[in-house]
Amino acid sequence: MNLPIIHPIFVHFPIVFLIASSAAALAYLHWQSRPELRTLTWWMLPAGWLSLLVTIITGIIDQGGLPPDAPYRTLLNLHTTSGLVLALLYGDLLYRGWLHWSRQKSGSRKPGREIPTGDFLDQPGRKWPLTIQLLLGIVIVILSGWLGGELVYVWGVNVGL
Repeated sequence: MNLPIIHPIFVHFPIVFLIASSAAALAYLHWQSRPELRTLTWWMLPAGWLSLLVTIITGIIDQGGLPPDAPYRTLLNLHTTSGLVLALLYGDLLYRGWLHWSRQKSGSRKPGREIPTGDFLDQPGRKWPLTIQLLLGIVIVILSGWLGGELVYVWGVNVGL
């Protein structure tokens, strides 16, 4: 049974949402702590992460019809791995932001710590670790997109099927 190639339909959404979310967070952390930037970060991050999951799933489905001994298999594996790394990287950020928000709303706290206040991005000591995580995310998004472009435009993977 030949399924239609659907991965290309979704690839643009995580690229845009994750880079824009990261850029908004970096602008919030290093330029102006404007609430609009914080709102952009927390609205685009879940959209980017969910669209990334859909993109990963459709990519795995679409690669099922490819020959296992193809000369581009290493490149394909790097592309898949970079998508999975992005899911973990941005999933971690999303989870920690949600955890902070839920603790703040419920009034619960970790033993020996105060109830969290403000936004996750505003917490003391988080600026530089978040900056590194966001910049790393942007670099991996660009790398993954480049690898996908190489697969399509150099090797012709799933083109003209």
